[in-house]
Amino acid sequence: MSKRLAYIVLRVWGWRLGTFPMHLRKAVIVVGPHTSTWDFPVALLARIALGIKVKFVGKAELFKPPFGFLFRHWGGFPVARTAREDTVANIVRLFESHDDFLFGISPEGSRRHVPQLRSGFYYIAQKAAVPIVMIGMDFHKKTIETGPVIPPGLGERETVSMVVNYFSSVRGKNPDQGIGSEHLPK
Repeated sequence: MSKRLAYIVLRVWGWRLGTFPMHLRKAVIVVGPHTSTWDFPVALLARIALGIKVKFVGKAELFKPPFGFLFRHWGGFPVARTAREDTVANIVRLFESHDDFLFGISPEGSRRHVPQLRSGFYYIAQKAAVPIVMIGMDFHKKTIETGPVIPPGLGERETVSMVVNYFSSVRGKNPDQGIGSEHLPK
């Protein structure tokens, strides 16, 4: 699909796109809130319309026939959720082996409401020494906006607080499953 067609589809659906910091060659892109199956196709169209190549991980079941080839084509890497593998280390190796690598991840790790955010995005960014870019997908306003860029080197507590503060005002498709003050580090 072309950039122009992806942009047109988003506009027909009523979505508005913000800008992306195109100067970044490597970054962890935290996309949220992740509350619906619709998040993926909207994010995929936005990625195409903006002309950025964002990689992602997904549950291994998504990468099986008949549609597994599509997830790989779109930049996905399967993750076996039952296996005891070091996903953070594997993703950091991908950063190390590529000159340009943008990696997208949801801080919740699930479409369901979770009591606390997963910390993998933080550890990937720290170990790869790359910034975190927050992308808010607001289904109420139908906007996809880039939030603050978090430089590498901040502590986990400060980073998670920044992520929660940004996403707490972004309404997902199912707002009751979004990110709020209960996700702040204790």
